[in-house]
This record gives sequence, C-alpha cells and structure tokens, in this order.
Amino acid sequence: MFIADIRKDFYEVVANQRVVLLVAPDIDALCACKILQALFHCDQIQYTLVPVTGWQDLGTAFLEHKEQFRYFVLINCGANVDLLEMLQPDDDSIFFICDTHRPVDVVNVYNDTQIKLLIKQDDDLGVPSYDDIFRDEDEEGEDSGNESDEGSEPSGKRRRFDEGAVERRIERQRAKREWEARRREILFDYEQYEYHGTSAAMMFFELAWVLTKDTKDMLWWAIIGLTDQWVHDKITNMKYVTDIATMQRHVSRHNHRNEDEENSLSIDCMRISFEYDLRLTLYQHWSLYESICNSCYTSCSFKLWTLNGQKKLQEFLADMGLPLKQVRQKFNSMDMSIKENLRDVIEESSNKYGMKDIRIQTFGVHFGFKNRFLASDMVHATAALLESAEKDDSETDTFIKALDALSRSNIDRLHSGIELAKKKLIAIQQTVASCICTNLILSQGPFLYCYLMEGTPDVKLFSKPMALTLLCKYLLKAFSLCSFAHGVLDVEKGTVIVVGIPPESETSDKKNFFGRAFEKAAESTSSRTLHDHFDTSIIELKTEDRSKFLDALITLLS
Repeated sequence: MFIADIRKDFYEVVANQRVVLLVAPDIDALCACKILQALFHCDQIQYTLVPVTGWQDLGTAFLEHKEQFRYFVLINCGANVDLLEMLQPDDDSIFFICDTHRPVDVVNVYNDTQIKLLIKQDDDLGVPSYDDIFRDEDEEGEDSGNESDEGSEPSGKRRRFDEGAVERRIERQRAKREWEARRREILFDYEQYEYHGTSAAMMFFELAWVLTKDTKDMLWWAIIGLTDQWVHDKITNMKYVTDIATMQRHVSRHNHRNEDEENSLSIDCMRISFEYDLRLTLYQHWSLYESICNSCYTSCSFKLWTLNGQKKLQEFLADMGLPLKQVRQKFNSMDMSIKENLRDVIEESSNKYGMKDIRIQTFGVHFGFKNRFLASDMVHATAALLESAEKDDSETDTFIKALDALSRSNIDRLHSGIELAKKKLIAIQQTVASCICTNLILSQGPFLYCYLMEGTPDVKLFSKPMALTLLCKYLLKAFSLCSFAHGVLDVEKGTVIVVGIPPESETSDKKNFFGRAFEKAAESTSSRTLHDHFDTSIIELKTEDRSKFLDALITLLS
C-alpha cells in the first residue's frame, strides 16, 4: 500500500529497529542510500547495507537476513514484481519500497500489511481499481453447497430445481469469464510499458526536509539522483524541468540560510548554484574539443564519424572565433578572457548549426575554492566507478567505491571516476562510429538491431547495463531519430545481453514496451532467458537461441 505520511508511517516505525537496506546498482539509488545513511547516523538507527544487482541477489540477501531482521528497505528495486510471491517471507517481515520503476505491481499496491510503498502518488500511476482485478470466490462455494443439500427431494422436484441451478451456474460462469477477460485486458494495458517515476533520492530528501534534518550534502545528493535520471534518459524533459524547479527552491532556501554564517568562505565550504550550462559532457575536466567530440548531443548533431562531420566541427570552432590551441588544451588552462563568456559564444554558434538545446538547466557545486563540479559530472564519474571493469574488484567493491565518491571528503576518488568516465565516453564514441561505418546496424522491420561480437574492443565495458544502455541510446540518436534500437552483446558465459530502447524523440514519453515483448518472445519460442535485471528491458539470452528469439520479436512487433 502507498504510505501517506513518510515520517509517521516509515521513519518513526524504523527509528528504534534494526533495518536492512537493499540497494540497486544505479546512481539515484546510491544517492538515496547516502541520504538515508546520513539520517540513520543522526538518530543512531542500526542498519545493514546490502548492494543487490538483480532479483537473484535480492532473494539471496533476503534469505541471509530474514532471521535477524524484520524491516527491509528496498531502494530502486522491488516495486514492479509481486514481492511476497517472489520472496515468500514470514508474516512479520515488513518491506518499505522506494522505487522509481513503473508500473508498480498491483499486489504490492493493495497489500495493507507487509508492503509499504514510499512512492509519490501524484506521479501518473494509473493503478486499476481493486474490484477490477481482485474478486472474492465465496459465491461459488455457496452455489455448490446448495446443490448437495437437495439430495433428499423427490426426483421431479429436484429436476426442476436442477434446471434453475444449472442456469444460474452457467450465468455465473459466463459472468466470471467476462470479468477475467476484462481483468486480463486491464492488467495488460497497465503493465504494457515500463517507465520511471520521481527520483528515490528526491523522495528521501523530502523526508529529511520534513524531519528538519536536511543538509547541503543531502540536497546535493538529491540533485545528483535527479540528474542521473536525465543523463540516462529515464524521464521526460517536462518531468526533469518540473523537478529541477523543486530542487531550485530548496537550493535558494539553503543558500539564504547560510548567507549569514561566518564560514561561508572557508576552505572546506560547499556552495550549490543553479546553472544554465552546456550539454558538453565533463567539459570542465577535459579539453573543450574532446568534450564536443565525445558528447552524444554534439557528436550526433555534427555526425562526427563522417569526414563531412569533422569538417563541420572545424567550421563551428572557426565560427566561434576560438583558437585551436585554446580549444585543445585542458579547460582549466584556457585564457580567462575566453572562459568568461564561453557559454554565450557557444550557444550563439550552436543555434546557427541547428543545436538549439545546447544549454540545459542544472546545478553546480563548489567544494572550497578549487573544486567545481556539475551534477552531470558527478553522475558520469560515479557510474564509471560503479561499472568499473577492473579485474580485482568485486561488484560490492565497486559499489562501495562509487558510494564513497559521492562524499566530498573523497575528492581524489571522484577525480579517478572522472578519468574512467572519459575512457568510457571515448569507447562509446568509437564503438558508435565503427558500428555505423561497418554497417553493423541492421533494420529488422519494426526495429533496428545491432550485435557486438566477442572480439569487439571494449566489449567487457559494454557487458554492464548502464554503459550498454548509454551506447544503445547514442546509437539510436546517431542512426535515426525516430526508430527502435536493440543493442546486443556477447559475454563469456555463452549468453547475450539484450537491451531494448524505445523510439527516440524530443516529445517521447520514455515508456519502454521491450520488457513485455522480450517476455512474450522468450515464452513463444522456449528461448532460455534470464530476466534478472531490475529493468525488464534488459535480459540475458543463450547465444544459440538468439535467431529464433529475434524472429519471434520481429513477428510480435510487426
């Protein structure tokens, strides 16, 4: 059931208990986790943190902790499946679910005792009404009982009664069949598309605000959580702008509150500011030239994998009047006179080249005097650490490193994340260029399809869901602005990771139908698939079943 008062029904319930935090591997979940950890430290609430990468992990973690703990908080996992059916918990286990995945499973919505949903109800949830999908079976029991009671009646009388009873039963069965058909239709419409709701970090920041324990660090984490949804293209532009406005009000409040403090200019102070900044990834930590070449927006606008695109880029730089020497050196080393009005100069030239959305509403932070980061820099750096392909690191190690990078006391780790993010962006750009130039993207009728073979450079990097999804979205934007993409990749286990991306457009509602299509295609062909990821549009498939699975998918979507 949905929780109306997050303070009373969630925080005060767990305040004197031991809690397990089960956290999904995405940046929004990490930020939500940081906020909740800070609140728990404030109130000395004992908790155990367990990173979970998929449904199997979640099941294992629950089994390991169910004896010692009653309260489980699930962050960005658990809302879109029937959790009680999956975990089979004891009656005294309580699950608090703060998850951005939609649609929310109807059993979770209508369970009043064990499932508590920390989900904004003003998101357009469209949950079907209880009577349309659940029905009591008492009437049938009464009917069959009536018939057996009449055994001692004279035969003529009984026959007449039987005719009436049979008619009633047939009528009831017909009504039941109609209700079940309507139920299937309602559930299909409700569960057809996968999409995302309000950021989990924003939900927990609101809790901190209600408790009057919100700090600037918590606010910054909430902003990163929201920016993660924008960077990974999980929410609509309208939703992003609305949530940015909410965050801006909190930023103004905090900045106003701290104006009078004496330490506002101390070396370890933190200042958050609203920015109308450039859509150039990591440009303040890179050279302007490399950022333009490796940012999805500019690279796809210029089509930089073509000679014509390279020529266009040179013209664009000339139009801005920026010397090549300046553009190719680190941003920090550029002349101050150039940096002062750089954004306006770039925006003016971008408009001439059809890039009307080169600037985006976002936030920046200063840690002391030296370190300045945009929210998107933090997302890319943390994601690169979380999906680091270093051999010695387990998934728990990378999770802890990424979590640490969000603390301002770990600036060195954040910088190492930025370096990894640069390598990842270069790898994505090079892979996109090679896929297009070698015609690896095939049109399969209803969707586009790309298959990365085992020997492809950086194939290990793209075996991670976030990196693979970014690559797919980049490919889709680069190849065709209004079509389906379907990114695929081989890994060592003899399986293929399949990602489905919905059509791309500025007005698209970001609803993804591939999750349901994958399930149906696997079912109809008996393909061996593993639906272990929290996003239903990412699955693993046995390599031998690839062709029959694809054929079924083409038939389904045609």
